[in-house]
Formats: sequence, C-alpha cells, structure tokens
Amino acid sequence: MEVDDKMLLIRNYDLWCHLSDAEYDDLHIEHHFMEVPKGEYIYFEAYNHNKIYFVKDGYIKIGYIDNEGHERVKEIIQKGELFGQFTLEKSSLNGEFAQAYKQNVSICAFNIDDFEKLLKRRPDLALKYSKQVGAKLRNIENRLVNLLNKDVKTRLIHFLWQLVEQKIGENTAEGFCIPNYLTHEDIANLIGSSRQTVTTMINELETEEILSYNRQQICFLNVKKLKKKLDLS
Repeated sequence: MEVDDKMLLIRNYDLWCHLSDAEYDDLHIEHHFMEVPKGEYIYFEAYNHNKIYFVKDGYIKIGYIDNEGHERVKEIIQKGELFGQFTLEKSSLNGEFAQAYKQNVSICAFNIDDFEKLLKRRPDLALKYSKQVGAKLRNIENRLVNLLNKDVKTRLIHFLWQLVEQKIGENTAEGFCIPNYLTHEDIANLIGSSRQTVTTMINELETEEILSYNRQQICFLNVKKLKKKLDLS
C-alpha cells in the first residue's frame, strides 16, 4: 500500500481526522502500518507487550488459551476499533492473543511511549481517545454483567442489538443488513453459550421474521421487534 493511501486511511479514522499535515508527518505513518495475512497472529500469549493497534480493514479475533489448552474468544473486532494495550499500560494483556480473522487485515500500530507523546501534544486528541476507550470499557462491562445476570436468550438479544447499534450495515429492501463475520460458534463463545443453543435461538428469531442469517450477511428484518424483545429482557 502506498504512503498516500495509508495517509488517506488514517485520515478517515475518527480519532485522527483533525490532525494537521505536519502532525501526520510526525507520526511517520509509513512505519506504523502493518498488513497481516489471514490466520496470522499479531501477538500471541502477550504479557509485557507495549503496542496499541487501530484496525483499518478486516477483523481481529482477541482471545486466550485456557489451562486445558482450549481457545477462548473474548471479542471479535473490526474496522474502526482499537485493541492491544489500549489502557496505555505495558502489562495488562494477561496472556491474550490477537489474530487476523476471516481475511487479511490492515492495522496501524503505535509504541505506547510514542502514542503518549502524541496525546500530550494534542489534549483534544487525548480527550477523544479517552472517550473511545471509555466506550470500549463500558461494552466489556456490559458483556460481563449480561454473562453474570442474564439467561442465554437475553444475552443473544443484547448481542444482536449491539450489532445494530454499531451501524456498520445498510438499509436494504430486506431490512438493515450487515456483513456477516460471525459463525454460530463465534456468537456462542462471545455470549457464553453452546453452538447448538445459538443455532436453535437464531432459527427461532428467523421464524419470528426478526432476522435473516446466512454466511454473507445478517439482516434485521424487524428492528422494532428486536428492540421490543430487548426492552422486555
């Protein structure tokens, strides 16, 4: 990817859209972009990792390996999101991994020290970043609360509603449709359920004509009906 194309990509990212040309030059953007092939790890069982990443294109699977050697998925993130040491600490990843998922990915990586220097120079950028981190932490907290206090069906409804709120799709004749980057197994891992249970519940929602699910996309046929289920949960 040419440097100009990389500059255009990062300019389209909400966090960076107000930087001056001189500040872009200071970022040395050509040294921060990474292209990662599908299936490769950006980091694996990381502990003292000192980088923060911004997803420019593609999907990233975040997880860890449990004591029995099984892969546990914590989240699947996409274009516009951040991961890694987003709290700007150097020892908070606790053995997690980050893997390019579904397709090749394009990410922008910063050493924490360099990124902190940038935030000190631009308090407005620091404020915007803190809001983005706050939103991410709230999502993590909400997911934990749901896992502890909600039944599986309610957790699925909350998860689907979060997909609607991300506004990553478009309105079509069929409904509000988003690209499908999630298997039933992915959803089960993310809401603390089994694949068979998730499949059964998605089939029920399809029967109720609330959504349509296939490998290419998830279409919300009746957003109001889904919201009503959310309000009742």
